[in-house]
Amino acid sequence: MLTFEQKLAILDSYPQLERRNVSLGRVNYHYEESRHEKKTVAFHLHPNGNGFVYAGLLRGYETDDKGMVNIRDYGEPELRSLLEASITSLSMYIPEAPAPGKRKKKQADGAQTLWTNDEGHTLTLKPEDDLWYLYAGLQLEMAFETLEEAEEYLAEEGFTQVQV
Repeated sequence: MLTFEQKLAILDSYPQLERRNVSLGRVNYHYEESRHEKKTVAFHLHPNGNGFVYAGLLRGYETDDKGMVNIRDYGEPELRSLLEASITSLSMYIPEAPAPGKRKKKQADGAQTLWTNDEGHTLTLKPEDDLWYLYAGLQLEMAFETLEEAEEYLAEEGFTQVQV
């Protein structure tokens, strides 16, 4: 288990996070570049070792009803991995909703799609529980709130949809 000071040092090493001291000696870290309403990455880090990191857009973490993961017993590699995934998930672009009647026809909602790039890497995009999940094999790479958001990310990364 990391000490409060070690956790602060790790969080301070992320220049994109802004430290904010709050009541009772607790500290929050905000990501002002977030493309979501959510900007708090680390919440209520406390000198007793308790604290939370936002993972509401990620899979594979046990979160509370606000999407926060308790990091009390995290080591440095686990904490850094969670922080990087949290920041990345908050960095994803959310397009504006199209005007009524202007929406393009996409593949049937609920359909799994394959994507590939020029280097031969293949990713799978699957809808589950009102989110879109991007997998490399069995490993979760990213989660998206909308199909459009996922497709934009894939296009930016040089992936094209495999036509079946």
